[in-house]
Amino acid sequence: MWDAGRMASNAVRFDFAGARVLVTGGSNGIGLAIARAFQAAGAGVTITGTRAQASDYRHGLTGFAYVKLDVRDAAAIARVAASLGALDVLVNNAGANFPFQPSEWDPDVFEDSVRVNLFSAFRMSLACKALLSASALHGGASIINLASMASFRAVPIVPGYGSAKAGIVALTRNLAVQWAKENVRVNAIAPGLTDSNMTTPMKAFPEIEAAELAKIPMGRRGVPDEIAPAVLFLASAQASYVTGATLAVCGGFAAS
Repeated sequence: MWDAGRMASNAVRFDFAGARVLVTGGSNGIGLAIARAFQAAGAGVTITGTRAQASDYRHGLTGFAYVKLDVRDAAAIARVAASLGALDVLVNNAGANFPFQPSEWDPDVFEDSVRVNLFSAFRMSLACKALLSASALHGGASIINLASMASFRAVPIVPGYGSAKAGIVALTRNLAVQWAKENVRVNAIAPGLTDSNMTTPMKAFPEIEAAELAKIPMGRRGVPDEIAPAVLFLASAQASYVTGATLAVCGGFAAS
């Protein structure tokens, strides 16, 4: 089992002092781990969530600027971007899937899943582009999109989610090429099975959980704190020549 304490002696320390970061869906799970990692590295971090205010969450969101956002609302996305003033790193993390009652095999639910997981990242990226282009961050401004192992294989229980996450990989490449000369690098992270609100319901179905773990050479779920450092690396000056890439953080799933 992964042990944060054991790894601390050789952990990489990032310095984002003075950087301005927006993490959509940063109120929970992987997004919260990413937001906390940037905060610990000295950045000023804004997070979005679906609840009215930060105090509505049982876990602490101290030190973050919090904005309520439904990422399906194009006008709300524009308002959030306009409120920032300056931005160096955008993390398009907000997402959801809809496996049950009705499932994503319903065309309306399929469309809603794609709207949440793909269209919102495109709209937020465009809305923040001028701010990012003006960034003075060494190595350039960054957009980091959250893809998934579902980007690369069939996940029939959530076809809309999988299709959207495949679209994220293509979107990342297209934005990277389009904005390469405008001070904005665009990359993606593809997490494997990771503990989060989205994946917790799987534990109620031991046969599904066991089948997924059997495909992971490391034999376990990841934790959000194992995803966040990869995001900080891609946003750092050490990745200044990296754009258009999707980095798998999956316990070996992509290689198996």
